[in-house]
Amino acid sequence: MSVHQFRSKHGDASDGGLGGRLVRIDGEAKIRGEATYAVENHPENLCHAVLVGSAIASGRVASIDTTAAEAAPGVLLVLTADNQLELNSPSTWLGTPGPEGPYRALVRDVTFVGQQIAAVVAETFEQATAAAALLDISYEQAPAIYGIDDAAAGEGTELPPRTVEWGDAAEAYDAAPVKIEATYTTPREFHTTIEPHGIVARWEGDGLTVWEPSQWVYGMSRTYAEWYGIPFEKVRMISPFIGGGFGSKALVLPYAAIATMAAKMLDRPVKLALTRPQTFALIGGRAETRQTLSLGATREGKLTSILQRGANETSVDGMWVEPLSVVTSIMYATPNFSSRQNAVPANTVTPGALRAPGENPSAFGIECAIDELAYAVGKDPVEIRLLNYAEQDQEAGKPWSTRPLREAYAAAGEAFGWAKRSHAPRSMREGRQLIGWGVAAGTYPVRRTAGEAMVRILADGSVEVVSSAIDMGQGTYTILAQTAAEALGVPIGDVAVRLGDSELPGAPVAGGSQLAGLMTGAVHKAALAARDELIGLALNDPASPFRDLGANTLAIENGEIAAPRGDGLRLPLADLLRRLGRDKIESLRDTLAENGLKAEDRHRNHTTISTMRAPTDGDYSMHSWCVHFVEVRVDEDFGTVRVARMVSALDSGRLYNPRLAESQWKGGIIMGIGMALLEEGLVDPRHARLMNDNLGDYLIPTNADVPDLQVTSVGVPDPHASVLGGKGVGELGIVGVAPAIANAVFHATGKRIRDLPITLEKLI
Repeated sequence: MSVHQFRSKHGDASDGGLGGRLVRIDGEAKIRGEATYAVENHPENLCHAVLVGSAIASGRVASIDTTAAEAAPGVLLVLTADNQLELNSPSTWLGTPGPEGPYRALVRDVTFVGQQIAAVVAETFEQATAAAALLDISYEQAPAIYGIDDAAAGEGTELPPRTVEWGDAAEAYDAAPVKIEATYTTPREFHTTIEPHGIVARWEGDGLTVWEPSQWVYGMSRTYAEWYGIPFEKVRMISPFIGGGFGSKALVLPYAAIATMAAKMLDRPVKLALTRPQTFALIGGRAETRQTLSLGATREGKLTSILQRGANETSVDGMWVEPLSVVTSIMYATPNFSSRQNAVPANTVTPGALRAPGENPSAFGIECAIDELAYAVGKDPVEIRLLNYAEQDQEAGKPWSTRPLREAYAAAGEAFGWAKRSHAPRSMREGRQLIGWGVAAGTYPVRRTAGEAMVRILADGSVEVVSSAIDMGQGTYTILAQTAAEALGVPIGDVAVRLGDSELPGAPVAGGSQLAGLMTGAVHKAALAARDELIGLALNDPASPFRDLGANTLAIENGEIAAPRGDGLRLPLADLLRRLGRDKIESLRDTLAENGLKAEDRHRNHTTISTMRAPTDGDYSMHSWCVHFVEVRVDEDFGTVRVARMVSALDSGRLYNPRLAESQWKGGIIMGIGMALLEEGLVDPRHARLMNDNLGDYLIPTNADVPDLQVTSVGVPDPHASVLGGKGVGELGIVGVAPAIANAVFHATGKRIRDLPITLEKLI
């Protein structure tokens, strides 16, 4: 068994199929330290690269004196903008042409602190690090924009594609007897994956092998091929394990261009591992956001208008959109709606996708505002939400495929004990602790792309599932094994899974909570085809002992094939294959046709997001849904906030493995606790420099910050969302957590905090 092929050591067909609570089949290798992550690979003759970042946020590198570094022990190469290779400009993740001119990974013109300006390659990491410190760098500094609130940033650029309107929201708001208007802000946030980014690159002739943590081995392989002008098949990307991604490991970044060009120039394998501060500087996290919400309502609290004016931070030389209307426009019914958004440039790396991009900050605004409306009209926060329940997607004009939000409020509310809540702020306490109960809802869209998988029934009766799809901790190895076991009727322990290699059948990006739904569909289709082929051979092959039974079909159960009534001949699959003289049955299937695509669309589907279907592509609007109830304890003297307990009800459709789904939900909820109370990129406005670019100063939740989390599923299979009825899991859990906590803090203290994170100085 190769290091990136796994099979379960536990369970049989009865508990290992879809819906079973199987433990992760790759977990034991990780616990034992047998799982090899990207930068742990050591090909022969490996050397080490260290990246050097800019000390200024804006300006120009005037000169880099490399003399001392080049003379240092073990140094093989010093790369700067003067001697780097000029690569081809790669296409975008949509497959559209990139910027004109060559791609230059090392820059002279600097736009943010830490931007890559040089690299040193040496025999050892220590030698490269020591030599990098010898570079003599001088700058011509220019004024920098530190963030969205910098007066020099202005209002930014209006984003017409983000404009969503119906009715006359401004007129309806002016006429409304009840008005709520407030501004909600979220800071820069970062991925903080347990595995930092890094790469090992090796050239063999014109063929490139890359070991790199990747959420999308096909899409990233395309970029490498385009950079160097080589056929796609000449790039092999290997990524069987990823120590967390959250959206940060789906695209090729400049450090990878630097490592691969160094490997090419030296004709030696090169390893480049980013330091933790470099992951903050170079990996775009969640953009800072600001949104003003104006709600108009009747005296009973029925919405008549929603106006939203938002902005998100982007970089001065790139564009990122954190879509702030995506939850606001669908969560509640209103006859009048208007949302517009700007992007404001700052001297920062271009932001990127971080768990539930858009949905997360969008929900923070609307779920706090609807809570404010509840208090303005004297209604319970759950009651106000049900009063304004959206029976359909107003923006798209389509019915929901499934939307069990009422069931979620009921189930989680009862488990939480919401009926015992005292409505007035500061009315619940225990000694010097103020107790607050809050609620908020969340949603995440169903995104769909075609996938591809191969299923093999091998001579020993075991089964192999192979695909380039990845597992960054969400359990892909396990659910694909369960899918094949159920479809083929074999024990789960007889199924091995290989993932994360661009030489394997293609898969799209593991992002947008789509991978489980699309890959279980592809594996299910391939497994059924392999099963049908085997049964066909058993019925018709002259060497088969089943040929003369006169049966129309055969059954496969627990790794044995037999007549469907269970009487007569019964053989293990290995015995049948031996009698047939076959060493394997192999089936490669995809779901291109199910997604309206043709065979010639395969490469485009797997290497771009241009074929990804929107949640409203079809007759329905398809989303996952959730509700969070939270209790906080606020120290009346010191203003410290603790989350005491949480109860959440979530709809992700059919759960392929409830244990793993619950783990994903809880992981998202924990990140939501961090968003509400801890996480904040602190920027020095004088120098546009991030001050807390490490895990000592950038605070994330630890075990002490996380209470018992109770999660329950209210979902039912949604056949419109995926082949087997599942909807998104991984992104959903975080959405709505921060506003639920903010609403609970208001209930506890009477102070409405609209600027995340909620820290003690904002409460005292």
